[in-house]
Amino acid sequence: MRDIRRILVPVRQYEARTMPVLAKAAQLARACGAQLELFHDIATPVLNEALGTQGYSLRSVKRRAHEAALAGLERLAAPLRRHGVTVQTCAVWDFPPAEAIVRRAVADAVDLIVIARHERHRIAALLGYTDWELLRLSPVPVLLVKSEQPYRRPRVLAALDPGHAFAKTTGLDRRILEEAGRLSSALHGSLAALHAYQPLPLPPPPGMPLDDHVAERLRKAARRVARTHFDLVLEGTRVRGNHRHVVEGAPATVIPAAARRLHSAIVVMGAVSRSGLKRLFIGNTAEKVMDALPCDLLVVRPPQFRSRVPRARRGVLFTSLTPI
Repeated sequence: MRDIRRILVPVRQYEARTMPVLAKAAQLARACGAQLELFHDIATPVLNEALGTQGYSLRSVKRRAHEAALAGLERLAAPLRRHGVTVQTCAVWDFPPAEAIVRRAVADAVDLIVIARHERHRIAALLGYTDWELLRLSPVPVLLVKSEQPYRRPRVLAALDPGHAFAKTTGLDRRILEEAGRLSSALHGSLAALHAYQPLPLPPPPGMPLDDHVAERLRKAARRVARTHFDLVLEGTRVRGNHRHVVEGAPATVIPAAARRLHSAIVVMGAVSRSGLKRLFIGNTAEKVMDALPCDLLVVRPPQFRSRVPRARRGVLFTSLTPI
């Protein structure tokens, strides 16, 4: 299991005096012996018509914005350094924000991205909120911080799908367990695993209603299959019997409920990209889990996932008063 050595913290508003997400990131950095990097992408559009007027040149605009961003990041970094955390700061002109964050994470070979959870999402897969887009695009695990409470021997809950009901993927459950395990170990917490399964994924054929006895047999059979797959995935792990939870129901409902019941501090889930209507359906499920969870959420990708975000930065975003 690889260690967490570099943690990237995207900072949207560097003018803020304090950011609760930084306390969580610093706690993780100290626990893992990792280095933090505070990162800001400068995506403010530059007005074409203003360039060249009253000393408003592109060079001066870029320089002033870069200096202001670095100064703001340094103010946020100072108290972290006083508490013994190694912190770097970086600001670049790039857009859109989610792609800029991915580019920086890949270029800097970071092991974890820690970002504050922002707006409650509405049709997130269509609207492209930064945190949602980051989960969709990032090959690096992303920790969405929802709770301001520091970690105190946290319960880390790995949400698995050993039957791969939503994705035919290789190694995703193993990756989820690895990431959940290293977080729980670094923070001296405990590790639990959850599998939410659907007992009757398909309705019966027309004209063949299920009586209660047949339905109950199918439910028991589905539970046995779910438990078998779940135990196979957990073979050789440190997740013991009383920390293994197989629950009937939709993941969007079961996972948040289990997180509350088990007093989990972090839930670890996998994400698989989709396109078209399938992406919207899967996205809607993940969106509901994200919004309903009472705790932090770590999202990981399959080992074979490769981000399609271009490596080269886009630089300055220009805009104009005149429609094109």
